[in-house]
Amino acid sequence: MATSPCSSSGVSSSSSSGLGADAGLEIRTRSVEQTLVPLVSQITTLINHKDKPKRSDKTLQAIQRVGQAVNLAVGRFVTVGEAIANENHELKEEMSIACIEARRAGETIAQLTDVASLDHPESDSHITIFTDKTGVVKAARLLLSSVTKVLVLADGIVIKQIITSRNKVLATMEQLEKVNSFQEFVQIFSQFGNEMVEFAHLTGDRQNDLKDEKKKARMAASRAILEKCTMMLLTASKTCLRHPDCESARINKDGVFHRMRLALEQVIDIVTDSRPNGENEMAPISIYSGIKEFKVRVEGLRENLYFLSKENLSTMLEVILEHTEDFTDSAYTSHEHREHILELSKQAKMELEQLVSVWMQAQNQKTKDLMEDLEVAILKTCQCMNELKREVHSAATSLAADLLKYHTDHMVLKALKITGVEGNLEAVAEYTCKLSEQKEQLVEMCRLLRHVSGTEPLEITCIHAEDTFQVTGPQIISAAETLALHPSSKIAKENLEVFCEAWESQLSDMSMLLREINDVFEGRRGEKRVYLSLPRPGKHNANLKALKPVKLDTEEQAKIAKLGLELHLLTSDVDSETEKWEDQENEIVQHGQGMSSMAYSMYLFTRGEGLLKTTQDLFHQAEVIYF
Repeated sequence: MATSPCSSSGVSSSSSSGLGADAGLEIRTRSVEQTLVPLVSQITTLINHKDKPKRSDKTLQAIQRVGQAVNLAVGRFVTVGEAIANENHELKEEMSIACIEARRAGETIAQLTDVASLDHPESDSHITIFTDKTGVVKAARLLLSSVTKVLVLADGIVIKQIITSRNKVLATMEQLEKVNSFQEFVQIFSQFGNEMVEFAHLTGDRQNDLKDEKKKARMAASRAILEKCTMMLLTASKTCLRHPDCESARINKDGVFHRMRLALEQVIDIVTDSRPNGENEMAPISIYSGIKEFKVRVEGLRENLYFLSKENLSTMLEVILEHTEDFTDSAYTSHEHREHILELSKQAKMELEQLVSVWMQAQNQKTKDLMEDLEVAILKTCQCMNELKREVHSAATSLAADLLKYHTDHMVLKALKITGVEGNLEAVAEYTCKLSEQKEQLVEMCRLLRHVSGTEPLEITCIHAEDTFQVTGPQIISAAETLALHPSSKIAKENLEVFCEAWESQLSDMSMLLREINDVFEGRRGEKRVYLSLPRPGKHNANLKALKPVKLDTEEQAKIAKLGLELHLLTSDVDSETEKWEDQENEIVQHGQGMSSMAYSMYLFTRGEGLLKTTQDLFHQAEVIYF
């Protein structure tokens, strides 16, 4: 893979945090994000109190303890970073520089919070957080930048591990394709199984750690393919070995290998954030997302009559209505739904014409009556789009419910198994035609559900389901043909069973997907946040025995960064002293309390709670605190 694992892990010009991180650093995983927040919170505590008018001894001691805690935690963290650098020579130079900067910044913060000589005359050369107004801010910026750099570089090691694991899987797959004996196949497949388990663990951790929900959904789809295809590869390969001259067996096996390779490449594309041939992997716009964007633009006219053109709005509606043709042209859409969708499409055009008419008048003359007419036109247009959205949702979900109920008995699959064992080629051909018809119905169902799925991750899941039916249908047919040609073959029978189980499993998944789509539509869906981890520690545990309480657990990636940056919440010590200050109405005190509230918001962020939802929110909050 041409993409550098380190650069793809987080170096991007798109970041604009402006705070601690380099302008080129972008945080893409929750574990890196979560690790940084306590450090931001502690530094924030120090900066909040640098201008306080009254300082008790307890306050000064608390501030000093915070500064020392930051320095000690950074020292432990840097030691781990240096150990990682020694094990990964391609990162050594960059990692070492970042570690040196982090250590220097931590020591600077410790010096600036050494308030022991504050009672001495101002002429003293001793500089503290209170006498150097900008020093602590500069040190904080350097510290956050360098720590983020270490984390992002370490994250690149995880990516490297996944790429290495993928390469091992691919190499073993090539051996499996070429074997000619059962004994050799069993030996190599055993190795392949172990490699797939390792790959599954690495990619599972990464999937849960990803911040981008679309990437997470794509990763889940690829991993599901690999999981199901592993058993298919076993039985398809054994069938091919048992019946080497059978063309349908070869086709069956080749299809599995091809799909697994595509899934492996998809995982690497996601992990390295690469785009094949420079293309943006954009799925076609869905009706739901089109309506959502259209309504945003229409409602935006309340604030600004000139921020878009009528041509722009008309084009957006045309695109949405073109997509409704997927429903009206479908042989599986009921007559009632088709008529309602056509009526609402016609009404949407009329409502937009009225809106544009009033809108153009309002641009020339903003009278009270015209603005009221505009508001009515906006409301009627949005209401019509909501009704269209409701109608296509009903059409797609009712079709899905009917099809899933109709096919729940798996009669075609059962018939294929029976006629295959009987060696009845004519009957197998008849039922394969019925399976092809069923496949087309289910593929159409997935296409329509994608339009109404409500979220981009669910759209991706619908696309994955469509692809699974498209691919698995022909694989079942080739497996059934092989069994019909060799009706006494136990392995051919087992192979058909495996592919039929995959089909049944996907139908079961569709039932769950349908429930989730309905939950989103009804507003019942809650987001689940899972925070995972950073780089595996490797073999340098023995070198760090003196760094307790930091323990490097080789089974959990998260331990390095989270324990390496072990920061006790000393913020409360300082805040408790602030509350004792006499002048609670003092403007600076009020400002400090506001800052404390911001720090608490950051703490909630680490738990997946509160108002801060993204890294950008976090850094914006920190930026406000600093400036």
